Amino acid sequence: MSMEQCLHEYKQGLGTFTQHMPKVGQTFNAFTEACFEEGTLSKKEKQLIALGISVAKQDEYCTIYHTKGCIDEGATEEEIFEVCAVAAALAGGATMSQAVTLVRQCVNEFTRMH
Repeated sequence: MSMEQCLHEYKQGLGTFTQHMPKVGQTFNAFTEACFEEGTLSKKEKQLIALGISVAKQDEYCTIYHTKGCIDEGATEEEIFEVCAVAAALAGGATMSQAVTLVRQCVNEFTRMH
């Protein structure tokens, strides 16, 4: 499955969840949108932070989503992998395995789309 298909699957699942739990789904979406608005931290910085946390938590869908978010906000490959390295320094080898496989695959696919 391509990374774009994974994102589509996630968004479909979130839509289905929101249909069944509209108040929770809508509140969650509004909260996350507010968290990622430009503020003291830029949108790019927020996406980089979210990617580091996603990789450290080994959350594949969030890793895909936030790798794309980093690219969409103008992050370089160097910035993306530096964030992964910092996350790996704190969370260990499993984080590095996500960085050198899943994040690499996302960067390859999503940068071709830009």
